[in-house]
Amino acid sequence: MKCQVKQNDIRLDNYLTEIMDESRSQISKMVKNKEVLVNGETVKAGYLLKEGDIVEVNHTSVQGVNPEKMNLDIVYEDDDVIVVNKANGVVVHPGAGNHTGTLVNGLLYHTKLSDINGEVRPGIVHRIDAYTTGLLMVAKNNKAHEILAQELALKKTYRKYVALVWGVIESDSGEIDAPIGRSKNDRKKMAIREDGKEAITYFKVLKRFKNATLIEVQLKTGRTHQIRVHMNYIGHPVVNDPVYGNRKLFDNSGQCLHAKELGFIHPTTGEYMQFDSELPECFMNIMKNFE
Repeated sequence: MKCQVKQNDIRLDNYLTEIMDESRSQISKMVKNKEVLVNGETVKAGYLLKEGDIVEVNHTSVQGVNPEKMNLDIVYEDDDVIVVNKANGVVVHPGAGNHTGTLVNGLLYHTKLSDINGEVRPGIVHRIDAYTTGLLMVAKNNKAHEILAQELALKKTYRKYVALVWGVIESDSGEIDAPIGRSKNDRKKMAIREDGKEAITYFKVLKRFKNATLIEVQLKTGRTHQIRVHMNYIGHPVVNDPVYGNRKLFDNSGQCLHAKELGFIHPTTGEYMQFDSELPECFMNIMKNFE
């Protein structure tokens, strides 16, 4: 895996813990075993990275990714990009504990993908959680990947989510501005932290129920679990979220959160393209409990 750092003064071990599905102890072992290079040289785990540094990891818990035949809901496809409507429960790419059955496994059976992110995350420009459904853009070649990733970094990509949250939100719209970082108590969770990264979420009420609210959400930033963490922070956790918010679970289908709309500038034609998707059955079934 090779990637370019887009921030300043972050420790190498912290950076790798955020982007890889590995424990901090495993990261430290990889650095100690000289499996991690920064700008082609070995460094210590506490090395402070700078924007533009190239981090190369010559270790992976997944030895290659095998193509697997999978039913994919492809919304759009051309020579440069695929837009796929990810199903509930599907992990985007292989990682610790998920070596098969991921979206990447299925996409590699269907077509070739860019190799910028290495053999574990080919083509993946952005991710959504396993139990979040909805639209993702995937790059089929390196040129398209670089352009789409730059669009995302410059916040030119349009993404709109729909979520069902607990409680009745009185305001018709709102902004949540609270920094997010990895939880000090559980590395698999994110939390509001003063020393976290800037995270800003905008929401708008679509419909109010007796004990819940249907909202649309847009992100100014794209932090891990941002919507789930922010909505829990203001006392309105996402319905059926098994991780954030101590509330009733209706089933094991995961949180009622759907990446409904996606828009981007095509990397070759320069044309703006926008896509929409319907709420999945698992989401609709849970919402019926509040109607």
